[in-house]
Amino acid sequence: MAEQAPAAHPPLSGGTLALGTMVVSLATFMNVLDVSIANVSIPAIAGDLGVSPNQGTWVITSFAVANAISVPLTGWLSQRFGNVRLFLATVLLFVLASLLCGLAPSMNMLILFRVIQGAVAGPMIPLSQTLLLASYPREKAGTALAMFSLTVLVAPVVGPLLGGWITDNMSWPWIFFINVPVGIVAATFTWAIYRDRDTPRRKTPIDAAGLLLLVVWVSALQVMLDTGKDLDWFSSGVIVALAVVAALSFALFLVWELTDEHPVVDLRLFARRNFWTGTLSVSLSYGAYFGSIVLLPLWLQQYLGYTATQAGWALAPVGVLALVLTPLVGRASGKVDPRIFATAALAIFAVVAAMRGAFTAQVDLETLIIPTVIQGAAVSCFFIPLITLALSGLRHDQIAGASGLNNFARITAGAFATSIATTLWENRASVHHAQLVEHVSSSSPATVDALGKLGAAGLSPEQAYGFLNQLVNQQAFTMAAVDLFNASAVMLVLLIPLVWLTRPARRGAGAEASGAH
Repeated sequence: MAEQAPAAHPPLSGGTLALGTMVVSLATFMNVLDVSIANVSIPAIAGDLGVSPNQGTWVITSFAVANAISVPLTGWLSQRFGNVRLFLATVLLFVLASLLCGLAPSMNMLILFRVIQGAVAGPMIPLSQTLLLASYPREKAGTALAMFSLTVLVAPVVGPLLGGWITDNMSWPWIFFINVPVGIVAATFTWAIYRDRDTPRRKTPIDAAGLLLLVVWVSALQVMLDTGKDLDWFSSGVIVALAVVAALSFALFLVWELTDEHPVVDLRLFARRNFWTGTLSVSLSYGAYFGSIVLLPLWLQQYLGYTATQAGWALAPVGVLALVLTPLVGRASGKVDPRIFATAALAIFAVVAAMRGAFTAQVDLETLIIPTVIQGAAVSCFFIPLITLALSGLRHDQIAGASGLNNFARITAGAFATSIATTLWENRASVHHAQLVEHVSSSSPATVDALGKLGAAGLSPEQAYGFLNQLVNQQAFTMAAVDLFNASAVMLVLLIPLVWLTRPARRGAGAEASGAH
């Protein structure tokens, strides 16, 4: 630790602090925005590149998986290159990858560039946390985390709105092109402010075998989840092979990481009650949250006739309460038991999911927006308390690794949740479709009446049956979405007791750990 002493710099102040906070947050905002900006653009991207909307979700999951895998490398990379240099490199490489995404001529190339974009973006979020915490006095660490949380939580909301507007009024490549000027501005001012505040560089060994196993098991599992519904799951030899590879590489990964002297992921942290309960809570609840903000715009555009912009508006109002309440939660984070905030967040998320569980195919925009507004209150007290609980009581030298592992688990859960949600949505829709079709027959008075009215309106028998099938599809996918929203509500309620298994450090004792920031 003595080597790091010269790297300690005094906190920033005044206008320099404000500008530093803004540019670091801008880079983080750009990164997190790209996780969700494609959500409402998936139908347009899929149509333009000649694939199904469900295959289009690979644009989301490929980024998220690559992002999650590269997060644990942050500690090793920052020691090798220094925090500031590494942060600048990730921003500039992200800009280049964004440009390539916008120029991609096919889905395969777009997925490749999204993998590159996600990989270079991985260290950006933990590094932005580190730079912000180093910019503020120790007693204002809560304020620094609040600024970080605002970017992480509001960006997934602005993303669909901005992505929808760009898709409807310009073209989908511009959801990637907009990163270019933003990234250049962020990189320029970050270098101007932080170039003399870099951390010492030193060569440390990297766990190449652990990293390879991590890439293999996460990638194999994600590809299995993404392609399973198209290949009829375990009736396909490809899916069976992917499952075997994922299981074996995961088992080897566990053994290797628990025995290696310099593991890429310090799994021993899961022996700590606070870490495993906090990380599991934030991962599962984030998965439920992220799965819903992927599913909702798909349902609205594919089956309710919403434009990309309208679907974005259905998700955007979450930012209102989040912007107002998050700074308040940050200031109160050292005075209120974080388990209370975390419980409130999970309870509100569950209420929102239950409200969406009452949606019908006739739902209007106002009804869609109400739970989204309420969700902002949950978003405001979600990250800070759960991260605080997960890191509570850790030593200074454990914070960086724990933060990276926590972020890895959360981002991976979001990627897996996207695939699982879309797969379950289709499966439940098939069940509901089969049940509904039983009531659509030539012997049904309602069917005969509907066909008669459609025929009177000038539709041929084939057109009339096609119209009825569209209605059945709309109802089936609506009922399937409702099933998932209600299941999400139940899961979120069940996570509340898990939060109370944590034992947050008392303010006096915990100050040492929090000082590790």
